Amino acid sequence: MHIKLFIPGPVEVYPGVLNAMSTPMIGHRTKAYTDLHGAVKSKLQQLLYTKNKIFLSTSSGTGLMEACVRNCISKRAAHFVCGEFGERWYGISLANGKEADKFEVPLGKSIKPAMVDEALKTGKYDTVFVTHNETSVGVMNPLKEIADVVKKYPDVLFMVDAVSSMAGAKIEVDAWGIDVCLASTQKGFALPPGFAVCSISAQALERAKTVKNRGYYFDFVEFETFDAKNQTPTTPSVSHIFALNYQLDQMLKEGLDNRFNRLKELAQMCRKWVTDNGFKLFTEPGYESITMTTAENTRKIDIKKLNEELGKVGYMISAGYGKLKDSTFRIAHMGDCNASELKGLLDAMDKIIKTL
Repeated sequence: MHIKLFIPGPVEVYPGVLNAMSTPMIGHRTKAYTDLHGAVKSKLQQLLYTKNKIFLSTSSGTGLMEACVRNCISKRAAHFVCGEFGERWYGISLANGKEADKFEVPLGKSIKPAMVDEALKTGKYDTVFVTHNETSVGVMNPLKEIADVVKKYPDVLFMVDAVSSMAGAKIEVDAWGIDVCLASTQKGFALPPGFAVCSISAQALERAKTVKNRGYYFDFVEFETFDAKNQTPTTPSVSHIFALNYQLDQMLKEGLDNRFNRLKELAQMCRKWVTDNGFKLFTEPGYESITMTTAENTRKIDIKKLNEELGKVGYMISAGYGKLKDSTFRIAHMGDCNASELKGLLDAMDKIIKTL
């Protein structure tokens, strides 16, 4: 039996994407590849409302998170953390020997613009790191409002982890002044894992040219050199790029606003189910994720047993992340998910919860 994934990545991958992945191989230094690469970049620029350069990376999103650290921190970084993946980015800075400070809020709470302003007005920081959508807690941080604060400090670069929000929520890179906006493909894009993309500003590229020890595989300066030829410095996962090109066509055909609205409606549907069934939303009101919902396990159900029973009827959700493993559970509704599919999951959960 095929198990439909309602976890915060990898998400369900539809047959059209899998078919595109199986496109016969081409050489990555051929004209056919450069045409494909250029087409994908142009479509990603549309998705992100940007004229900035687009880099394609054969890696997880974590690879590009490390690239931001290696290429863009010159002096000291300010990491704003509201969950495990913001914590990871801070850890990456420390692991790379960078000077970095962490500004943290309690789990379930969001990063507020005033908090960012307080840190930046000290003048200590040249790079800001924010997780847009924190899947460990279901928080979507107010990115535009945070961006408005960062704009007050023109020498500060703004790094955004949009791993679980890109292609799921509207992100206006140029209007908001985001220097690097990165994501992997197994979440909002609904592709298999193993590939990542980012937009990068001219200011971030100029900074990178002044930073020593940028590393080799994720050197933004090398990426820029090969970008001019619509290529990557090292061999890319061409199969992923075929699939990404297909999926971007599907998104543009659906219409970006239609896509974002569809996912908002799914989020509202899921949140209603949570509260109607005697659970609470774990996330601070007004900052709930669009692409996933985190429920507080107020009914003290056996989440592991729930998932085991869901598996018998073809579904999977996620337990809470880390220290929230038993006290929360998470339902993803991103990618190509539609209302009928989500209703099928929620109906199955209705029946199973009555037996727990």
